Amino acid sequence: MSYTSDFGNLDFDIGLETLERVIIKTDKRMHVDLGVPKEITPDEKRVALTPSGAQILVEQGYCVCIEKGAGEHCNFTNEDYANAGASVVTSAEEVFKRSNVIVKVAPPLPAEFDYLQRNQVLVSALHLGMVKNDFIETLLKKAITGLAFEFIETRDGEFPIVRSLSEISGTLAIHIAAKYLETGNGGRGILLGGIAGVPPANVVIIGAGTVGQYAAQAALGLGAHVMVIDKELNRLRKFQTLFNRQISTATANDHYIARAARTADVMIGALSPRAKMMKPLVSEEVVMGMRKGSVIIDVSIDQTACFETSQRTSHSEPTFVKHGVTHYCVPNIPSAVARTASYALTNALIPFLTKLGEYASISDALWKSTSLRNGTYAYKGYLTKKVLSDLSGLAYREVQMLLATDL
Repeated sequence: MSYTSDFGNLDFDIGLETLERVIIKTDKRMHVDLGVPKEITPDEKRVALTPSGAQILVEQGYCVCIEKGAGEHCNFTNEDYANAGASVVTSAEEVFKRSNVIVKVAPPLPAEFDYLQRNQVLVSALHLGMVKNDFIETLLKKAITGLAFEFIETRDGEFPIVRSLSEISGTLAIHIAAKYLETGNGGRGILLGGIAGVPPANVVIIGAGTVGQYAAQAALGLGAHVMVIDKELNRLRKFQTLFNRQISTATANDHYIARAARTADVMIGALSPRAKMMKPLVSEEVVMGMRKGSVIIDVSIDQTACFETSQRTSHSEPTFVKHGVTHYCVPNIPSAVARTASYALTNALIPFLTKLGEYASISDALWKSTSLRNGTYAYKGYLTKKVLSDLSGLAYREVQMLLATDL
């Protein structure tokens, strides 16, 4: 409701809408000094920003600072970045000191905590399954604004960064499975697609999301028989339409999963990052019923294990055998193709990084940008996602309330 009064020609407009606040239009833009340190997480070969991505940001007025050697595993040289207009510095500490926005692939490790500057913006993956309290407490103590790849969601419900990396993970999962089915790698000695007169391998994919879609596409392309299992019938209907009924589908319950596992040569855990799993979907008993030499690829391991027998592995030691089944449980699968994955990550990130420079401040950006606000998990010394509060035991507040009250 609105009241107008003639007090010195002043109009009073009283708004009662939830979270309403006066927004003063301004042409002021936040100056962004964007820093890209070299990744120190074991087996992480990607870089968060390619030289072409750096050039785009520099042309838009950003100052881009990158640590020497950050792109070496992707075959991006220091000269490539310098030619793109970025400043190449010799240490991670200098990158952090010179930047108000830090962009990483993996979240910072303890060795990097001291480098974080108060009120910085940190954009990176979060890896919910590996979050430690000391990391969260450091962010809150330094009032870091944390934006996670896993949470950046557009108005239409898409997770563009997760989707981009999931496409790679799904495709690679089939390449990896084919490799470990080989006799020399302890597999059943099966060619994934078979040949004339010899049937193909049976591939069971648990999860009808982006990883599942690209895994199914790659498996079908090689000639394998594919079954997709999911809890949501609508997702399965979409898959049947997408693949012109070339795949089999089943509802994700204990009966169908156990039945599929008995004849599977490959099982792929491709649960959605949004799936709230209280326990692994596939029990150890079911894994014990699989054929010797079969292969499990647990793509979901960086968020939550899909198989009860899963344990995190690494690119340097990617597999272990349990109950005669080869398990591949590497969290950062896309790092195996670091150059492609870095391009994909940069392409997905650039629209959100450029958004930051369109606003007067980080609070203004979060208030006006739905996707950036959705991606926020830490702000002004508070957690803003309940899932992190549940994991850490620390209190949280809704980011909308923090922004509205301008804490």
